[in-house]
Amino acid sequence: MPQTKLSIRIDGELVQAFAGETILTVARRAGRFIPTLCHFEGLRDVGACRLCIVEVSGSGRLLPACTTPAQDGMAVTTVSPRLAAYRRMTLELLLAERNHLCAVCVSNSNCELQALATAMGVTSVRFRYRYPKLPVDLSHPRFVLDHNRCILCSRCIRVCADVEGAHVWDMMSRGVGARVISDMNRPWGEAPGCTGCGKCVQACPTGALAEKGLAVEEMTKRGERALQGAIRQGGRL
Repeated sequence: MPQTKLSIRIDGELVQAFAGETILTVARRAGRFIPTLCHFEGLRDVGACRLCIVEVSGSGRLLPACTTPAQDGMAVTTVSPRLAAYRRMTLELLLAERNHLCAVCVSNSNCELQALATAMGVTSVRFRYRYPKLPVDLSHPRFVLDHNRCILCSRCIRVCADVEGAHVWDMMSRGVGARVISDMNRPWGEAPGCTGCGKCVQACPTGALAEKGLAVEEMTKRGERALQGAIRQGGRL
């Protein structure tokens, strides 16, 4: 059955879309850069990070591009001073909420949060750093979970549930007290459902989930394409 074609304007340019597609999908196909941290190709979108907000003509609110469906005749703005200010503020809040010390992080120079902050000109944070005392889970034989690096994007939760089917990860509490937990808050190494596939580690945009035994700058993620290949093959990364 052929897909219903739509026409929308993105930054003034008329582009083609299909029914059921999101603004983010259409914009990226049209070559527009929209920053994201919680989006990951192949996973359902949840609009957690709010970095992909866009302006839509006729709406007084900024809308997340990853969860807003394209509609025929829609006019979308992806670049504006207002959007840039809100996106920079979101990055600053993420940096202030946890302990993102790049100089001692295994994902330094290979971190999506760090890369976006650099690309968007976030050179300082105007908010007070919280410096929470968060634990590091070393119980797994292959991997480590460092809550200090976590940005609560939920990519690990979604890839474990929707792709691996293990449902090991979940979110506990709310607000600044929220934390990613394994198997009802058991240590990761004691989670009986964990298959050790490593998909959650590869999906993590920061150094929150990493392989053991790596030094600063050594944790490289294989990206969405490598993960999709492993998904299709049903194997480990």
